[in-house]
Amino acid sequence: MPVYSYSFRDPNGGVQKGTAEAEDEQSLRQRFAEQGLEVIEVTMIKKAGKSKKKNFGKVKRGLLAVFCRQFSTMVDAGVSLVRCLDVLSRQTKDPKLKKILLDLGERVESGESLSNSMKRHPRTFDNLFIGLIRAGEIGGVLEESLQRLAAFLEADVALRRKVKSAMTYPVLVMIAAIGIVIFLVVWVVPQFAALFKDIGLKDEDFPAATKFLIDLSANFQKNWHIMIITVVTVWIAWRLFTSTRFGRRAADRMKLLIPVFGPLHHKVCMARFSRTMGTLLTSGVPILQAMETVSGVVGNSVMADAVLDARAKIREGERIGEPLEDSRLFPPMVVHMIGVGEESGSLDFMLQKIADFYEAEVEATLASLTAALEPILIVFLGFVVGFIVIAMMMPMVKVIESLSSGAGET
Repeated sequence: MPVYSYSFRDPNGGVQKGTAEAEDEQSLRQRFAEQGLEVIEVTMIKKAGKSKKKNFGKVKRGLLAVFCRQFSTMVDAGVSLVRCLDVLSRQTKDPKLKKILLDLGERVESGESLSNSMKRHPRTFDNLFIGLIRAGEIGGVLEESLQRLAAFLEADVALRRKVKSAMTYPVLVMIAAIGIVIFLVVWVVPQFAALFKDIGLKDEDFPAATKFLIDLSANFQKNWHIMIITVVTVWIAWRLFTSTRFGRRAADRMKLLIPVFGPLHHKVCMARFSRTMGTLLTSGVPILQAMETVSGVVGNSVMADAVLDARAKIREGERIGEPLEDSRLFPPMVVHMIGVGEESGSLDFMLQKIADFYEAEVEATLASLTAALEPILIVFLGFVVGFIVIAMMMPMVKVIESLSSGAGET
């Protein structure tokens, strides 16, 4: 964008000067007019060119929640936005957030709105964040929007933390099981294979299980690099496939259909949909804009498409509950509560209640799933290790039996 130098008269009658980026001179003058400032002169000092976008990285949602709480408190106390951003940038310990806040402060000081400044950092501030900030700016209730953002981010972080903590133990057990199996196949099995060879056993003397393990061990030692390349190739191909629209939809539909984990993923998406939608409507965001924002943060492209289809039908005059019900992705209880909320004018309140219900459901499902997975994984690990031990001991039993029978005959 082009850069302009400007001068304006402040409320005290003094003349202030500065520079700012704007699409054109008219939009810059309109920006000052919205703030009630009298523009004296605007001059272009740099034409539009291809400017490199600054990339400061992504900031954790927990840090953003703390930032919103502190920002809201300072705004509510009457501190100017530029001063708030400056103070918050000084006290934050995260280097990425510090750089972003300094950049926001410079842009706000040059006359750009806070929501437009945040648009330049899409990896940190998503559409939900920007939409709530813009609603707060327009309605003059920025501190309330920041409080709602903080509450939403804290609830989202808590939900993600519950899911991660519940999956940590099963993942660690699976990693340990894979490590133990690889150790047995790569180191223990070859030792027994060499021992069997030394005592004169041939391939036809081995039981099927023992022969399978020895062949697997030899193949793994000879072709380990091919196996690694195959795994990496499959992973890269899957990432490329899911980066396309068709692949992403196929993967997200698969997530909803997987036994046990599919219903859990659906509940997480429902909780995120309800919490986000309720927060946006409470902040005064129009329902069509809110649904467009929700489609980008719901966490599943199939459900996002259902939300966008419902949005299109709402624009044509239908009620919100009917198109959601037609998608068959929203349970009857959710559709009924949304319909009641729409009729009574308390849709935002109903959505928050739905979010509370599904977050409790996710917590209960995770607790039962973790309790069921622990014994299953332990039994699975015991079965695999037991199979390897028995397969290696079976030839030894045959040798001992043959020696015993030979000694008896003599």
